[in-house]
Amino acid sequence: MILNNISSDLIRGNIDTIILCVLCQKDSYGYEIIKTIKENSDGEYELKEPTLYSSLKRLESQKMVESYWGDESQGARRKYYKITTKGLEMYKTNYEAWKTARDVIDKLIYPYYQ
Repeated sequence: MILNNISSDLIRGNIDTIILCVLCQKDSYGYEIIKTIKENSDGEYELKEPTLYSSLKRLESQKMVESYWGDESQGARRKYYKITTKGLEMYKTNYEAWKTARDVIDKLIYPYYQ
């Protein structure tokens, strides 16, 4: 099941942080990042390629990630991405900010109909 537009809009502002989270686990290439995000969301969210690559380009220009070419013996070479120290700090900062925002939103939209 793919999330509806409202849910996608809520996720959109956190794409960089989601990608950094994936790269905290291990270096990865584009398709693998998309696959990991889909798996981590239990299939409920699928990151599109253009969104991924524009985010990776932005993160690389900000020195949050670095890229390098893999040395695969079969098939096309893959461009891998790894998180930098600066990227890890940004991930931690964004994660803490997200937790704070989540707590505030929970207070503001508490379901009073119960």
